[in-house]
Amino acid sequence: MAEPTPRRNEPRLRPAPLIFEPADAASDPEHFFDLESIEDPRALLARATELAQAFRAAADRAVEFQAVAAAQLADPRRFDRLTPADIAERAEWTEDYAKKMVEFGQDLLRGNGEGRTSADPV
Repeated sequence: MAEPTPRRNEPRLRPAPLIFEPADAASDPEHFFDLESIEDPRALLARATELAQAFRAAADRAVEFQAVAAAQLADPRRFDRLTPADIAERAEWTEDYAKKMVEFGQDLLRGNGEGRTSADPV
C-alpha cells in the first residue's frame, strides 16, 4: 500500500527529480532511469529508493488532481456537468469510487483536505 501524502498544512517532501529519458533509452526494456548502470549496491539502493519515493509522490499528486477534476466536472452549476457514472466511465473507475473522488475533490477545492489524503478518498 502506498504511503499517504502529507497533510495539506505540512510541507511536501521534495523527492528526487524525475529526469525524462531520451526516447531511444526508454525504448530499451532493460533501461530504467540508468539504474542498470549503477554498480555500487549502496548507490543503487539510494537512487532506486529516491525514484520509488518520487513516483509515489507523483502518483499521490495525480490522484489529487483527478479528484479536483472529478469535482469540477460534477459541479451542478456547469451546464455540461457529468454524472458520477459518466465520470467513472471516463476515468475507468466504479461509480461508487467516482462519487467518493468527487467528494474528495470538493473537499480539496474548499480547502478542507486536512485530515484526508489522496491515498484515502474511499
